[in-house]
Amino acid sequence: MKELRDIISLWEKHRGPCALATLVRATGSSYRRPGARLLITSTGHTAGALSAGCIEDDVTTYARDVIASGETKLVSFDTRRRFGCSGSIEIFIERLNGQVMNELCGRIRARESCDLVTVYERAERRGTSVGSVDAPDGAFVHRIQPVLRLIIIGDGADAHALGRHARLLGWEPKMLSSIPEVSVVFDSRTAAVIATHHFGRDCAALRFLLPLGLEYVGLLGPRRRREELLVDAIDSGAAMNSRLFAPAGLHLGAETPDEIALSIIAEIQGVFAGATVEHLRDRKAPIHAISSPACTALAR
Repeated sequence: MKELRDIISLWEKHRGPCALATLVRATGSSYRRPGARLLITSTGHTAGALSAGCIEDDVTTYARDVIASGETKLVSFDTRRRFGCSGSIEIFIERLNGQVMNELCGRIRARESCDLVTVYERAERRGTSVGSVDAPDGAFVHRIQPVLRLIIIGDGADAHALGRHARLLGWEPKMLSSIPEVSVVFDSRTAAVIATHHFGRDCAALRFLLPLGLEYVGLLGPRRRREELLVDAIDSGAAMNSRLFAPAGLHLGAETPDEIALSIIAEIQGVFAGATVEHLRDRKAPIHAISSPACTALAR
């Protein structure tokens, strides 16, 4: 999502002719998966990425022709020969449609999910639009979710470190010193971390957050303290509808506030991505999911 927001930011600054390159198909191994995008302006500035930097220069060259002519291009790269990767990728390049970008910006600001439908094989209507999953053959559908919002309850060093890490990923952190300050609307893309280090404020936060049905509620502190807080929440009648992660974070040997924040942010990323937390060297399945709920190729 941060990459898409970077693309939108550059488009809003440039407001001139641009090309949008979308990775629409990957076979075998590739650094990025379908849905990766790169914006190229008429002045040569870029935002986003399609690879580890291997093909961006070539794509930028093709993009200049697309901007000038308005005609789309579908370009294939055999990564086995040029880059030593075991695969091939296809990049669809089009002159950017300002109406599409305006509609996409509106959906993102309103925190509404939407589909970016990129038709890359039918010559009569090739291009990207904001639409539904009822797309034709030869199309790639990218589900765009609202940016992840992280509610951080606390004002200590670890809470501020969490905010820094979240902003680095393009999330929307909101820091509160206590639950009475909550004024946001909680949705399916909202996570919360309780880091007040104050028993009473932690109790109030748990009573408020547990009934909301959030995918992630993290609680800092040892297991014994967690049990005492849960007894209080149960006694208060709070429904246990949210997924509680306590102690919050992955086992990274974290000690400092920034290390602790890293372990918690990584855990949240894994939860919302539906990923397994394991060493990639030990993973038997492909690193990238074969079928992602966020990206669907409808090519025939």
